[in-house]
Amino acid sequence: MEELARLAGVSKGAVSLALNGKPGVGPETRGRILRLAETYGYTGRGKAAAAEANPTTLRFLVFTNAGLVHQEYYQQPFFRELIHHIEERCRMGGYSLMFSAIEEKHYEQGIQSVMEEPTSGVILLGTSLDAARIANIADKLPGLIVLDTCFDALPVHFVEINNYMGAYQAGTYLTGHGHRSIGYIASEERIHNFGERQRGFMDAMAEAQVEIPRSSLLAVPPTLFSSQGPLRDKLQRLKDSGQPFPTAFFCECDYIAISAIKALSELGFSIPEDVSVIGFDNINESQIVTPELTTVHVEKEQMAAWAVELFTASLHRQSAVSTKVKVDTLLIERASCRRLEPSADQ
Repeated sequence: MEELARLAGVSKGAVSLALNGKPGVGPETRGRILRLAETYGYTGRGKAAAAEANPTTLRFLVFTNAGLVHQEYYQQPFFRELIHHIEERCRMGGYSLMFSAIEEKHYEQGIQSVMEEPTSGVILLGTSLDAARIANIADKLPGLIVLDTCFDALPVHFVEINNYMGAYQAGTYLTGHGHRSIGYIASEERIHNFGERQRGFMDAMAEAQVEIPRSSLLAVPPTLFSSQGPLRDKLQRLKDSGQPFPTAFFCECDYIAISAIKALSELGFSIPEDVSVIGFDNINESQIVTPELTTVHVEKEQMAAWAVELFTASLHRQSAVSTKVKVDTLLIERASCRRLEPSADQ
C-alpha cells in the first residue's frame, strides 16, 4: 500500500478505499490506483485474511459529503495531514489500519456494513457531525473514539483542538500589534470548531475593548483556495462603504485566509502593508502562499497520538468512564501580519 500510494501520489487511505471498492475515491483516482496495482502485480488481501494476519485492526471511519468533509476528504490538506499521522502511529504500534468512507445519505446502510465487519476499535472523524449523530454511532460502535470535535455531555472518547485558545491567541496577537479596526471572516458552514473559535476571538476583542462592526463580519465557503468571487465582492462593498477598512482580518481556517489574501490582492491591497491576515490550522499550504501565512498551529500529530493511545488503552482495560482530550495550539508568526506604528491611522 505504501508503494502504491507513492506511485499514485495519494495517501494509503485512498489506496485502501480503491482496492477494497469503497466509496470516497474519485473515479479517476480509483482507476489510476487499480491500473498501477495491475501493472506492478500488487494484489489486495481479502478482509478475512487481513484480520487473521493481524487481529489488532483499527478502523478510521469517515462520513463524506457531510458539511466540510468532501468525498475525496483525504485530499483536503487538514485531513490529509491528520490521516498521515494516524497511519504513522498505527505503524509504530503494530496495528493494521482500515479505512471506511460512508456517504452521509447512505448512513443506515453504511453503518450496518461497518457493524458486520467488526474491528478492534474505531476512530471516527467527527468534524462535521452533530451530537445526535455521534451519539447514534456510539450506540452502535462501543468504544468509539471521536476525532476533531467534542460534545461534553456525551459519554464518548473525544480528541479535539483547543479551538477557543487558538482563536484567543490570534485575537490577542492582533490587538497586541496595534490593530483596532479588525474584520472577521467566518465559514458559512457552522460546526463546533468554528463556534469555539468565534467565542475565543470575540473574548480577546472584548478584553482589548475592540468592537468589530457588523459590516466587518463576513462569511464565505470554508474549503476553496481560489480567490472566491463572493468574498471579493463582499470586500469590495466594504471598501466602497466609506467606513474605515479593517487593518487586519482573522479567518476561521487557513482555506479562508488564503482566499482572503488573493481577494484582497486583486482589490489592490498589499499584504501585510495595507491589511494583515491571520488564519487557523497551519496546513502545509500556509507556507506556499505569498506572503507566507501567520496562523494558529494545530498539533495534528499529537491529536493522532492521543487517538491511537486511547485505542491502545482500550485493548488492555475496559472503563465505564470516557476520556476527553483537548490539545492546545501555538501561534505561528509569518509574513502576512505586521505591527502598526502608534501613529498609524486605526
